[in-house]
Amino acid sequence: MTYKKRFFGLLIIMLLVLTGCEESSPSSGAALFTKVNPAPLTITKNPDQLEQILVEQVKDEASSIKSIYDVAVIKGSKDILVAYKVKHMSRFRMKGIESDLNKILSDKFPDHTFTVSSDYKIFLESIRLGDKMKDKDYSEKQADKRLKEIINLTNELT
Repeated sequence: MTYKKRFFGLLIIMLLVLTGCEESSPSSGAALFTKVNPAPLTITKNPDQLEQILVEQVKDEASSIKSIYDVAVIKGSKDILVAYKVKHMSRFRMKGIESDLNKILSDKFPDHTFTVSSDYKIFLESIRLGDKMKDKDYSEKQADKRLKEIINLTNELT
């Protein structure tokens, strides 16, 4: 009888420990290893249709480059962050891909300022920001501040 109680007690403890180890944001946890294809986002909670079309077009333009396989786009109050992942065999041409993408975006959307990064950390941070923005309590001001921090981090890395 005590053996069964110990077994069930141990089983319950193991289940509690295992459920506690679950990722809080599954998309950011998987973003490093797989294609997550995040939806393009704007910092504003209720973006107008033009903003939504803009970020979707930016994502489409970035995705049109053969070497890029996953793109995260976040539009802030002033800047647009474009974080992307490059196919493994194209990693030798990363500077060329970045300059090509910058040229395409600045030609297609001359009125906007872009920050482009192929760094995995920037991509992960943008996915995490997108996850935080889904929370109702996360304000536009907090999101814009975090986006600026990510953009500053991008500028520091280069």
